[in-house]
Amino acid sequence: MKKYTLTVLLALFATLTFAQDLSYYLPKGYTYNPAVPTPKQVLGYEVGEWHVTHDQLVMYMKAVAAASDRVIFEETGRSYEKRPQTLLTISSPSNLAKLDQIKADRAKLRDPNASVDIQKMPVVMFMGYSVHGNEPSGANASLLAAYHFAAANEIASDLENMVLLLDPAINPDGLNRFASWVNSHKAYVMNGDPEQRELNEAWPRGRTNHYWFDLNRDWLPVQHPESRNRVRVFQSWLPNIHLDFHEMGTNSTFFFQPGVEARVHPLTPKKNFELTSKIGTYHAKALDQIGSLYFNQENYDDFYYGKGSTYPDVQGSIGILFEQASSRGHLQESANGMLSFPFTIRNQFTANLSSYQAAKEMRVELNQWMKDFYTEIKNETTADVNKAYIFGAKEDDARSYHLADLILQHDIKVFALNEDITVNGQEFKKESSYIVPADQPQYRLIKAMFETRTTFEDSLFYDISAWTYPMAFGLDYMALNSRILNLASVRQVEKNSFSPAPGKVVGAAGAYQYALEWTDYYSPKAAYQLLKAGFLVRVTNAEFTTPEGKTFGRGTILIDKGESGLDPQAFYAKLQAIATEANVDIHAISTGYTSGINMGSTFISPLNTPKIALLVDGGVDSYEAGEIWHLLDQRMKMPVTLLPLEAVAGANLDRYNVILMADGNYGRLGQTGANAIKAWVSQGNTLVAKGGALRWLKQNEIGNFEFRSVDNSEKGLQKSYADYENATGSKQTFGAIFKGNLDLTHPIGYGYTNKEVYTFRNDNFFLEPSKNPYANPLVYTANPLASGYLHPSNAAGVKESAVVTVSGQGRGRIIGFADNPNFRAFWFGTNKLFMNSIFFGQIINGGTTR
Repeated sequence: MKKYTLTVLLALFATLTFAQDLSYYLPKGYTYNPAVPTPKQVLGYEVGEWHVTHDQLVMYMKAVAAASDRVIFEETGRSYEKRPQTLLTISSPSNLAKLDQIKADRAKLRDPNASVDIQKMPVVMFMGYSVHGNEPSGANASLLAAYHFAAANEIASDLENMVLLLDPAINPDGLNRFASWVNSHKAYVMNGDPEQRELNEAWPRGRTNHYWFDLNRDWLPVQHPESRNRVRVFQSWLPNIHLDFHEMGTNSTFFFQPGVEARVHPLTPKKNFELTSKIGTYHAKALDQIGSLYFNQENYDDFYYGKGSTYPDVQGSIGILFEQASSRGHLQESANGMLSFPFTIRNQFTANLSSYQAAKEMRVELNQWMKDFYTEIKNETTADVNKAYIFGAKEDDARSYHLADLILQHDIKVFALNEDITVNGQEFKKESSYIVPADQPQYRLIKAMFETRTTFEDSLFYDISAWTYPMAFGLDYMALNSRILNLASVRQVEKNSFSPAPGKVVGAAGAYQYALEWTDYYSPKAAYQLLKAGFLVRVTNAEFTTPEGKTFGRGTILIDKGESGLDPQAFYAKLQAIATEANVDIHAISTGYTSGINMGSTFISPLNTPKIALLVDGGVDSYEAGEIWHLLDQRMKMPVTLLPLEAVAGANLDRYNVILMADGNYGRLGQTGANAIKAWVSQGNTLVAKGGALRWLKQNEIGNFEFRSVDNSEKGLQKSYADYENATGSKQTFGAIFKGNLDLTHPIGYGYTNKEVYTFRNDNFFLEPSKNPYANPLVYTANPLASGYLHPSNAAGVKESAVVTVSGQGRGRIIGFADNPNFRAFWFGTNKLFMNSIFFGQIINGGTTR
């Protein structure tokens, strides 16, 4: 009786926890090498019983590699939180012994003139799991994939013709954050209630990396170490198939690509869609066999090349997105019944196996496609009148450097100028300009980086519709024909030794003053260090010229040792150290008797050290808050306090002279928080706010902002019900580039030399210009669309609306942004607008505010 009761209790426990052993997941008809440990033997629990943490995941991958002669474990890099990024290379022992040769042979696929034996070449499949950390069924399915491919006896002969690359957690930090949340809130008796704390993770949630970035938008911009490491793996292997495992809403089912055909980027050949569709038949068959619901050719697109499933498509590979309905924990109610974590893992692993089968059976076809892809490119480059692209910024080496560095990550050749060149009246300086020839294997990817596009087959986008990189970086650029390209004297940039130009102090110790031009991207980084060192730091509000003939523009930083107590040599040495660290030049000024203004002019304003708080948590947009945090912490090396909304009312706000408010809902601040912020600004401090934060400020009578609305309502008596989603969706602004006019004399415009500024917007938030024309330092032009999709009904909202406007509040200033100047960390061209708000908000004349 006791034995029977124990058996019943154990069965009940298994039901309540929804634990499943390996037989639930693994395909029938396979035997496994007992020397390879199962996940439970290493982790102590069944797959899906708990959410695997990143350290456990790495531990298991190491154990599998140690036990199997089919597997090599390697660390490809580290995340921001110093977690290892890992890769399992799985193949036959004979292939593992010649991986360098296999890579070299695959590189020949990009050379139309190279001879390669397609019939004998192994197929390569990359399997990337859970780039979004709170979409964990992928990473947990990687445990099963590692075990199956390392231990299944029946696939040994298959691996003679296959190389499998397994990245178990593309986003180590986000995965660990999410696993810690759900495991710490898991109940042993689960009920699946969607209101359960386990299923509602805290801000900023686990989707993103350490700085709250979506890493599945960073394959092309590569602004984060996780992205650079995985792109390096991609470029070294050129996989035929690239799997990308995700999750979607709980009430959905399972999606596999292809997506909507009309939403494929025009630079992606139609053959890619055909091959993706053919591979899709393998997924359908496998999911049919286990009775899972699924769909494809709906909702998702392949337009933006910064996603893991789209980046491969423009390089002869087949990127495949999988989206599994998410349990968001261990168990959750859904429209399709109770959704358990093990069920979500099984679907992902099943799609992994069907992809394997497709790769195995389509090996020759997939290798031939990659060869044909690059052969076609050679014909396209010959026909294209644009033979190269040149870009640069004569006043700023840093932005040019960062774009060149970005391009180099994608196995694209970049050349630096040996001498200055003028093209169609535009001067490009040799120190800060680069040329990218179009006649390269990555021709299509190069075009995707430089082209502008305003017409589209479809008007719905899953992500952004434009990303023209020279515009994003605020650079001069143009296409070159063959004649100009042949005349240019250039040298190839070596990726492994490429570094920014070193900074220095120009002139001798003991100068009257020292000057830092604000045109350099990293001038704010240097300015903060100068202020931190205790030097007297002032900013010029007018141009001046030295007796030697050098002219310094508005925004130039003047530096005196002040009360630092340093002797001239020590002061000079400190300036040199700051210039070197920030990669900027600091110039000696021999006399205060300069033309334009003198060094004691009333047009020069002292600066205070920025003491910054960034409001976070609650309804704050974590992406935008993370972009601000990353800009200050990683690039400018400036400390910032992450201040939760709930803490504002009781915080000592006098600790700060700058508060930053990203887009979002600030209702959680309450009236007490609103009163505290209003009083703080009125005392003479600077508040920088964007989007929804401006609406909250208006509601609480802080500052003076007005908003523009457009009529997006549907007209007519009757329209097709089936057209509703497309009609309304097309009126969203998913991400496009717009041109604005910048007042170069305004403190917000300091450091810019071109009044044309390209901004990025991905919403329909429109800001009315102030009736005080001096309060609008950046406004859109009459025809602002530069690249991307804009619905005609939204054109009136953007036209001549304000991008940046300044309001007064007591003795303080509120600087309002309609658009995000820090978008995804690659919009270098407008970062300076944001930094100017932080440094120069304090000096804006009160008579020029709204």
